[in-house]
Amino acid sequence: MSTWGIRRWGRLTVFDGILLFGFLAMTARNAVDPDLWWHLRTGQLIVETGHVPHVDPFSFTRAGHAWVSHEWLSEVVFYELWKRGGPAALIVFSALIWTAGFMFLHWRCPGKRHWAAAASALGALAAAPCWGVRPQMFTFLLASLFLWLIERGEHRPALLFWIPPLFLLWLNLHAGFALGPALLLAYAAGLLCETAVGSTPWRDAYPILLRVSLLLVACLALVPLNPSGAQLYRYPFDTLRSHAMRSLIVEWFSPDFHQWLYRPLLVLWLLLLTALASSRARINGRVLAPLLFTAFAALDAVRHIPIFVLVVIPVLAGALPATAPTPRRRFLPLLRRRSLLNAVILLLLAAFTLVRWTTLVRDQDMREAERFPRDAAAFLRATNQPSNLFVYYDWGGYAIWKLYPQYRVFIDGRADLYGDDLMRQSMQTTTELRTGWREVLNHWGVNAVLIPPSCALAQALRLEPDWHTKVIHQGTILLVRNPIGGENAQILPPTPAGRATE
Repeated sequence: MSTWGIRRWGRLTVFDGILLFGFLAMTARNAVDPDLWWHLRTGQLIVETGHVPHVDPFSFTRAGHAWVSHEWLSEVVFYELWKRGGPAALIVFSALIWTAGFMFLHWRCPGKRHWAAAASALGALAAAPCWGVRPQMFTFLLASLFLWLIERGEHRPALLFWIPPLFLLWLNLHAGFALGPALLLAYAAGLLCETAVGSTPWRDAYPILLRVSLLLVACLALVPLNPSGAQLYRYPFDTLRSHAMRSLIVEWFSPDFHQWLYRPLLVLWLLLLTALASSRARINGRVLAPLLFTAFAALDAVRHIPIFVLVVIPVLAGALPATAPTPRRRFLPLLRRRSLLNAVILLLLAAFTLVRWTTLVRDQDMREAERFPRDAAAFLRATNQPSNLFVYYDWGGYAIWKLYPQYRVFIDGRADLYGDDLMRQSMQTTTELRTGWREVLNHWGVNAVLIPPSCALAQALRLEPDWHTKVIHQGTILLVRNPIGGENAQILPPTPAGRATE
């Protein structure tokens, strides 16, 4: 290899290294996703019992009802990581998974590496609302890998043999596996459109269509190979049709471009429109069909933004300038000296990533105490309160992790299990206090309520003569129905930051 070739390869490696450490630092988040906690408890249950639950063990409203534990393998992974490394292991692992997805995205981008790196970084910022320790990260990584394999498989068909085993892993990790066949179908539809308009001859398209069709059939045939069997065929569709989930859960809302969190996505859209209007953007059907599909999904729900990013970023990178000035020979000594600077930059980024991770681990207890009723949970474990616990929706999973099996919850983040009616009952009772809220509590035998003091239900119950306040602490209030409890509230002292109560 020539001297210039070596230097060029070195620059490409530097770009990849900068992106790698940048993504590892950017995507790291505290382990405080509201659903993480019931995932941990489910993983523990699977590990300790040796089987995946098929009925609900955690609530008193759906106890014994059929439950599709479609994320069972993610939950086992989360629990094993937690057991061996605590929240630090989850923080680092989630950053690695998200980063791997973005690196495959970067490698799919055409054109110059510096433009590809800039486009990938913008895509990462647009997907930031979905970062965190959650099973959805496996869908992001595997969708990114799927797209990489499909594109590389056009010229190296042997790579496509990896898709069925990866899909089998995917369908046991997260219900987002349905995205795999959907992307294959969109790719095939786009290729058919190319042949229809004459941009791709049928003799060239036919072998690719045949391979994609066989992959689609193979993936669909693998779906029953999970603990829930053939139920997973309809599970993604049932979730998408849930009116309560789409109207009550924030990540199922459309992105609000008035919020700064979604401004990078808005920039992506503006750049995409500009690229489509320019002569540089030449999008064939096999790219356009997945782009339209994921664009609609991203506008429909926030949780689909990362998938749109996987498709749109290569389009933007391909529309950017593809040429760069070639250095003359007299600049080669300068390039040689830059290798040392590049090494220093990479070391500094690695150090920054390590500091970022260390800071998140150090702050984990504090973040947990800020977002969840940690001290109230410790009080409940230490006392004998009514076991049927009405908990604020975002705290349901945390109550399962901290209080099961001593207590059962009214509702938690498993919206698919509870259904539209119970979801509405919970939301209308907690925040809206609509007519009939007393009947909801009486019907389900609720004798203990754990919610934020700002909730309408908290204000109403404090005025009820048969309810008494047991605990008020740092944004948490526990109310218990008579005759259990006393007349006076118990005010817990604040816990020092960073210290657990367990």
